[in-house]
Amino acid sequence: DRFYHNPGFADRNLTLDWWPVGSGPYMMVKNDPNSEIILERNPNFREDYYPDEGEPGDAEKGLLDDAGKRLPFIDRAVFRLEKEVLPLWTKFLQGYYDRSGEVHGNTNGVFDQAFVVGPDGVEMSAELADHDITMSPDVKPAIYYYGFNMRDPVVGGYTEERRKLRQALQIAFNTEEYINIFYKGNGIAAQNPIPPGIPGHLEGEQGINPYVYDWVDGEPVRKSLDHARKLLAEAGYPNGRDARTGEPLKIFIDVQSQAISNTSMNWMDRIFGELGVQVEYRPADWNRTREKLLTGNTQIYSHGWLADYPDPENFLFLLYGPESPLICECDGANNSSYDNPEYDELFRQVRVLPPGPERDKLVARMVELFRRDAVWLFAYYPKDIYLNNSWVDNTKRHGIWKGTLKYLNIDAEQRARKQVEWNQPVTWPLYAGAALVIALLLPGVIAYRRRQNATARGPVE
Repeated sequence: DRFYHNPGFADRNLTLDWWPVGSGPYMMVKNDPNSEIILERNPNFREDYYPDEGEPGDAEKGLLDDAGKRLPFIDRAVFRLEKEVLPLWTKFLQGYYDRSGEVHGNTNGVFDQAFVVGPDGVEMSAELADHDITMSPDVKPAIYYYGFNMRDPVVGGYTEERRKLRQALQIAFNTEEYINIFYKGNGIAAQNPIPPGIPGHLEGEQGINPYVYDWVDGEPVRKSLDHARKLLAEAGYPNGRDARTGEPLKIFIDVQSQAISNTSMNWMDRIFGELGVQVEYRPADWNRTREKLLTGNTQIYSHGWLADYPDPENFLFLLYGPESPLICECDGANNSSYDNPEYDELFRQVRVLPPGPERDKLVARMVELFRRDAVWLFAYYPKDIYLNNSWVDNTKRHGIWKGTLKYLNIDAEQRARKQVEWNQPVTWPLYAGAALVIALLLPGVIAYRRRQNATARGPVE
């Protein structure tokens, strides 16, 4: 601490919390968070080499072309703070930035300029394609969801009727449409609580939630609204009305005020209205929402989780009974108060078993219980997109580990050529302006010369 209190250190941001000490591939040589942060190659970095194996498809994408080469590749990395989005985007298109940084569907108009959302998902615009810019989608090891309070007298409980009620609402909530409209296709509808890239997440037919989807022609297809209405009737709510009292079914959704718009509320009104179900929203700030979660004073709530480490246990614990705030009397993660003895016992085994077939089998059973009991209304895995100019290689991202800078490779000669090509001076406005000035002045010059000539000849007799 005395070292960092030397004169002049604070003026240069040389403080214990702002000047990290480590043994990584780069050294921080400038730390001005209001302007730029500069990293340079660490000459004392240990021997480290580019991997020679990867996931299926990596070799075809050229991600193993540098296999066996000494790391890092880049000598210097500059992270610059742009106060406005427009100049950042313009400089990227001009080739002065190698990468765009994070671009996602709920940001500004940059997304609309960069991408088009079509039937096949998010695609690059023609302008970006002409620049040979590549797109690096990054499905985060995270999940955002709306959960049911399993202790609620209306939507909670474990009887067959309550399960069918929740499953009907799940089918009605078209997650794919929701993602396309409100996140511009930047997400993947979740079939289980474990995101892609984490053991226990399954793709294809074996990975779908059979209570909400059918497998048709090689892809999941959401079950029909007619099926949802059938489930709702079997749950005791034909046409969205309580069969005993005739009262309409009304559900209550607790949301954070800043995280929901009138447009999304209107959308949910419409999709649940297809079943005859009414919706009432209870917006509040985060502190109030958190208080309601801790006391179980919700019916349907919104929440999310980002992985701490890449293991299914880190997501399955979101449904572990003792993690309920009402049981542990703490800030537990099981905000649904899901309480299934079989699930809890399986979780205790999974927590201590090493990775392997036995553990995978238990995880699969836990996912099946989660689907059968319909604990969450809907869920999706968030996705961000990173754009790279054509001279940047090895851009594959890692959802949890951030130390990927050492793998990046830059073709500096190509970058210099493209910067010249894309930033040719535009001279035609100068010529056009000069021509306009001449056109405006010429009649006056001609008239002046005529008067001068007439004066020189004198009066005509």
